[in-house]
Amino acid sequence: MDVSSSLLEVALEVARAAAEHVRTRRPEVFGPDAIGVEDGAADESVRTKSTPTDPVTVVDTETEHVLRELLAVRRPGDAILGEEGGGEDESIEGVRWVLDPIDGTVNFLYGIPAYAISVAAQIDGVSVVGVVVDVARDIVYSASRGGGASATGPDGSVTELKCNPVTDVSLALVATGFGYSAVRRTVQGRLIAELLPLVRDIRRVGSAALDLCMVASGAVDAHFEHGLSPWDWAAGSLIAEEAGAVLRVPSPTSSSAAGAVTVAVAPGIDSEFTAVLERLGALDPIPAD
Repeated sequence: MDVSSSLLEVALEVARAAAEHVRTRRPEVFGPDAIGVEDGAADESVRTKSTPTDPVTVVDTETEHVLRELLAVRRPGDAILGEEGGGEDESIEGVRWVLDPIDGTVNFLYGIPAYAISVAAQIDGVSVVGVVVDVARDIVYSASRGGGASATGPDGSVTELKCNPVTDVSLALVATGFGYSAVRRTVQGRLIAELLPLVRDIRRVGSAALDLCMVASGAVDAHFEHGLSPWDWAAGSLIAEEAGAVLRVPSPTSSSAAGAVTVAVAPGIDSEFTAVLERLGALDPIPAD
């Protein structure tokens, strides 16, 4: 078994276990019939991070603990960078696991069924394995560098992922997301207003990992977003790339505050879409402050 195959096996195992934990814990934390936020549960189980609109739940932190414990058994000695637990050091040398225990926490909090577990293995800062689990739909997206990308459904059926054969930007369905900083959101709002007349439409799902997987599956034709952290894009970008997308990702040591852009676009519209973003100034960073 080569290194990528071994890492993919581990990534699939730990991501699936984490997804099962999230499925079990949401009704326990928010109530068995919870659809949206319940005040009592929210008071005890939710805190905020960068801004009052940037939440983290007890399930986020629990799930990262699940991932870290499993990786400590299967891959002792590997570095880990996680959204909630940080990283052991700043080095990107060797194997580093990049974890997002729940990507789309606001959706999870409100009961909107679009949140994901994201697990990537990087070697020297380059993603070589990526797994994203769409928790609510029980779909597992996975890829290894040079090995293609696939989606495994709840019935076990496996579908090879390929980007749409779109060739006209005006017909492109584009996914995006917005930061938590009011300063960044103001700029992002202006960009969307200028982009919207030039494309088919815009989608804002609320999970960058799922957005990138939607580019891979053909559910959308492009995704761009400013200010993603490595755990937001490390797995999903590889899945999109292995499905044929053209990628532009931040440095593996980047921070959300710097505001670099992440772009994934179907190959048939890459040049045209990139030119549109460049003309609008959307390839430039949007700092949080």
